Amino acid sequence: MTSQRPGTGTSEAEVTNIDSHGLWVFVSGKEYFLPYEDSPWFKDAKVSDVLAVRLLHKRHLHWPRLDVDLAVDSLDDPEQYPLTYT
Repeated sequence: MTSQRPGTGTSEAEVTNIDSHGLWVFVSGKEYFLPYEDSPWFKDAKVSDVLAVRLLHKRHLHWPRLDVDLAVDSLDDPEQYPLTYT
């Protein structure tokens, strides 16, 4: 009996870890840390809602249950995208 090669991955975006300081998101081969200090909408969210991330158009992260949207470019170069919220 021979083993088959595993298939290609189907998830292009995934929350890989959540802790008391923030969360890590793996997007298209690169991992990003989102501290709650900069992303407060995740801090008190349900874990299942944070895990339900989708990658749209290969450059846009969307958390539908939280109504949160982030451009991947803003994670690559956060100084170019100052976050403001009220």
